[in-house]
Amino acid sequence: MRPTVIRRTAVAASTVCLALLATACGGSDSGSGSGDKSADAKGKDSAAKPAAKALTAAELEKAALAQGDVKGHRISKAAAKDVVSVDDIKVAKEVCAPLADALMGAQVGEPGAFTKRTVVSEPKKGSMDKQDTDAEGAFKAAFDITTTQLALGSYDGKGAEESVAALRTAATECAGGFDFTAAGEKQKVSKITEEKVKGGEDAAAWTVQLEQDGEKVQLKLVALRQGPSFASFSSMNLAAMGGGGDFELPTAVVEAQAAKLA
Repeated sequence: MRPTVIRRTAVAASTVCLALLATACGGSDSGSGSGDKSADAKGKDSAAKPAAKALTAAELEKAALAQGDVKGHRISKAAAKDVVSVDDIKVAKEVCAPLADALMGAQVGEPGAFTKRTVVSEPKKGSMDKQDTDAEGAFKAAFDITTTQLALGSYDGKGAEESVAALRTAATECAGGFDFTAAGEKQKVSKITEEKVKGGEDAAAWTVQLEQDGEKVQLKLVALRQGPSFASFSSMNLAAMGGGGDFELPTAVVEAQAAKLA
């Protein structure tokens, strides 16, 4: 998400929340010979691991999350104004580029097909009941909304595997922070911390701390691979934005997308 997109998303999430609240949302086999075994093993390996072929654009759209796929979440195609081109992201340290691209919801690497979704969690049931507590608690309960920019691409060959590997390398090499520019706006990552996540054939996750206008903002970033496809999930939480508060990974969204790609 671009910096201005982060701000617009917070406003949009507030609108969704208020609308929802207004409606009361509450062992091995033996064989005849080692030579035959070796030949069989090679044949099986060759058959089991054909060169990956990217999904077509139509197939990828069908495999991407849609409204109704994740309980308690609203899902839509990303608006054009929220899509950042990889060409509009400039990073001082090249090794950090894949992480900046994923963080802004842009494609990583060179997918044969690419699409984006915006996923917004609905306020948890019972949040209305918490409005009788202190103001801070009431705010956090009512605005505990996580918005995720899901970027999904499908690749020929080892492109999906290389995308996950590139993010892992970037997260390690750039853990102390780095600067980048998205759509002409300067942005600073001050810290990257690894998180635990499961999903698909390979997955990794991090908490990424940004500094905006003197304030610290926490984002969550998840990388997921399933077959020839790679998905990145860049998430922010409305209640956690002020003061750099923490929030949970969008695990339900990750699991649902992994299942749909399987």
